[in-house]
Amino acid sequence: MVRGNRSAASTIAVIGGGFSGLLTAVHLLRKDPGLIVRLIERAPHFGLGRAYATGDANHLLNVRVANMSAFQDQPRHFADWLAAAGDLADNRAGEGAFVSRGRYGDYLQSLLRDHVGDAGNAGRLLLEQDEAVAIRRSAEGYEVRLALGRSFGAAAVVLAVGLGPPRFPAVASADVLSRRTFVGDPWGGDLSHLPDGDILLLGAGLSMCDVALSLDRPGRRLLALSRHGLVPRTHGPAPASEPPSGPFDTPREALRALRLHARGVGWRSAVDSIRPVTTTVWQGWSEPERRRFLRHLLPWWDAHRHRLSPASEERLAQAVANERLSVLAGRLEALNEAGEGFRATIRLRGRRLAVDRHYAAVVNCTGLTGDLKASPLLEDLQAQGLARPDGLGLGLDVSADGALVGADGRPVRGLHAVGPLTRGKHWEAIAVPDLRVQTAAVSRAVLAQTPRCGSAPLPTA
Repeated sequence: MVRGNRSAASTIAVIGGGFSGLLTAVHLLRKDPGLIVRLIERAPHFGLGRAYATGDANHLLNVRVANMSAFQDQPRHFADWLAAAGDLADNRAGEGAFVSRGRYGDYLQSLLRDHVGDAGNAGRLLLEQDEAVAIRRSAEGYEVRLALGRSFGAAAVVLAVGLGPPRFPAVASADVLSRRTFVGDPWGGDLSHLPDGDILLLGAGLSMCDVALSLDRPGRRLLALSRHGLVPRTHGPAPASEPPSGPFDTPREALRALRLHARGVGWRSAVDSIRPVTTTVWQGWSEPERRRFLRHLLPWWDAHRHRLSPASEERLAQAVANERLSVLAGRLEALNEAGEGFRATIRLRGRRLAVDRHYAAVVNCTGLTGDLKASPLLEDLQAQGLARPDGLGLGLDVSADGALVGADGRPVRGLHAVGPLTRGKHWEAIAVPDLRVQTAAVSRAVLAQTPRCGSAPLPTA
């Protein structure tokens, strides 16, 4: 005899409909034909998230087509989808191409349509265009409450909510932050309203590159400012290589081993070679060693690990050559209103004195964060003791299989997380090649731990 609500006992809620959430839902449906998955997404479209919602054709993937399949056991899935649509036939680079992120979003939405339209999935994949605002323990497992006032029961919940918005610069006043020409989150809206003239871009990573590609045009001068002035390197030939032999016991040792390896195989092949062991290396470091990596080596790692497509690099290089883009190493010491624009006080790296510069607009390109305070849902879970931040402030503390770690330090049964918010545990939890593995693993863990169809309900305390 089934205990409690049969629908709740057979339901898993996945909160967040971007890549991680969509793929987790797909894996759950494929692994258990009796399961109901409710996929919750507050944005207008499922399957896109922040990464693939862009409509700018200049925003290209920074991973080649050949490595962007959503499924590890079907490495040609994305390439075959493009070929069926006629895309690769017109691209001489074939699977080595870098297509637009919007096109990849089309691919993900096609996966969603295929699973919604599959007769075997009728009534099994339920799309909830709403925001999950609270999760509460219940007799069947959990009650998920939505912003529009509805709620439903689920035996387990998977959080795939992604990272939070960039942090605002601490030196900017509230009046500055409220201006329309200060863009605190470039992925949160349209940039077309920004004026011509000089525009300050805070940060020099991949977000800056995308924003610069969108804003670049005659009549504008873009200044990208970051602590080290490092911009992403470019993809190029990178023959496969075995990882270096180590040692990797500390970031210093890992850097030494990687540099030595790069002398023989090239830096691209060296960086790529440690990808299969990066998580193991990361987890082998103590928390103080991880902090040292984040404080001293992260900008260099990001610049070499997360690369630009050659086409994007060529466009940015042209903007630099035409003096429409410059990148400086330095620190923003003050940001104030100045007429219709802003006055930025900047201290360049190696200089004793700061200088004032005027800008018509400012765009915060410092990147998304794992600050749990940015999400009322995650804050509420912390207040209940069902979640806690990881020790590095990168996101949620999770166990090896993705279960949330509660305030008491123990995994919480029936609550899992997947995606970038688990970087503190896995580190590599951002790019598709890593997330497709993680989503499959988390779906297996959820099903293994979820009582359904007659088994005992979760405890309420």
